[in-house]
Amino acid sequence: MFFWAILAALLAGLAVLVWRAAQTWRRESLLLSDSGSVTREKDVYSDIEPLNEFEWRRTPPAQLWAFKPKYHLTMGLETLPLSDLVAVDRTYYERVKIRREIMDQHPAETKQCNKPAEAAVLELYSWMVTTYLPRRFPTMYSIKTNDQTPRLLNLVTQKHLPLHPASPMAALDILGENVDTDFLVLLPSSTSPDGSPIYHLEAFITCFPTGFSPREKCGKPLASIHGPVPGYHSKLEKSMDRFFAKLECGRAVKRSNWSVTTNDLLYAETGNHLYSNDDQGTTMGNAKTLDLESPNLQADIERQKQEVVIEDCRLRCERQTLHRLEKTKALVFAFKTYQYKLSEVKEAGVGPELAAAIDGLAGGNVPAMAFYKRGVVWGDKVKEYLMS
Repeated sequence: MFFWAILAALLAGLAVLVWRAAQTWRRESLLLSDSGSVTREKDVYSDIEPLNEFEWRRTPPAQLWAFKPKYHLTMGLETLPLSDLVAVDRTYYERVKIRREIMDQHPAETKQCNKPAEAAVLELYSWMVTTYLPRRFPTMYSIKTNDQTPRLLNLVTQKHLPLHPASPMAALDILGENVDTDFLVLLPSSTSPDGSPIYHLEAFITCFPTGFSPREKCGKPLASIHGPVPGYHSKLEKSMDRFFAKLECGRAVKRSNWSVTTNDLLYAETGNHLYSNDDQGTTMGNAKTLDLESPNLQADIERQKQEVVIEDCRLRCERQTLHRLEKTKALVFAFKTYQYKLSEVKEAGVGPELAAAIDGLAGGNVPAMAFYKRGVVWGDKVKEYLMS
């Protein structure tokens, strides 16, 4: 009997060891995918944390005070739970109406889908409509199946969204009208001399551009898209290319940026940036910009300074996110735009900090940023107001 008891104990112990080894193997195998990306034991793409009691009408816009005493051009990324990808606040209803108007007025400028990105756009749409939106915001979006054709009901606008859109362009249009976030889809459409992927913008729905034209950028690589940004080539290009290539599935990151605009226009393809020829090789311009070769350049700057009206100015910030789609492995860069009156900045008690940051545009690692962000035009008057 003693022998059989010992044998039974040994077999039980062996069974435990085998079970533990199997569990370890299972966990390790789940952490590896065929592309080297990360897949959690919980499917992060479907395991979205719901905001069951969310009241968008009572949710104030986030205060993105992203400015610092000196402006340093860095990626400045923070890890973001995939559940937090989209931000919603009490401006939602008014914003989606504005987005619809802008898409109707500028159809070609606000959305485009190149052939290589069609599958990625449809994947983004499917995930947003069938999973992310109804699970994250159940008080705003709900799947309805009573007519035997399942659809997503936008409970705010009472519009029904098809789960299967007619085309990738239709998918972009529907997203643009129902989510107060702009989406840009990037794919590794070329390779560098060392064989690493180079990501190109291949599709977008962008209602609130500021100082750039997504249509003109579509199809181009990151380096060309950011070409006008002072210091991009020397400070960011290589690190951004590496990060874009290595970002794992299931992981999301965020960053914020800021500028001051001299109007409250949300759709602003041109006019919010000045382009110097610093570190770029050629001079670039836009509809609001100055002729940098003009002998009257300084006089033109002074003229634009006189046109600055404090009540019209806005602190404009973007909440930017980046994540990779699970199936197509495309990258999705998204941003939500926030605007604040300068009076709101003062009321929040951060007027002196913004004034210091305006001075710091020229004091960081890319002094030309003060020119690029048009600080040479609005800076003095805005600082004076913020410090008054």
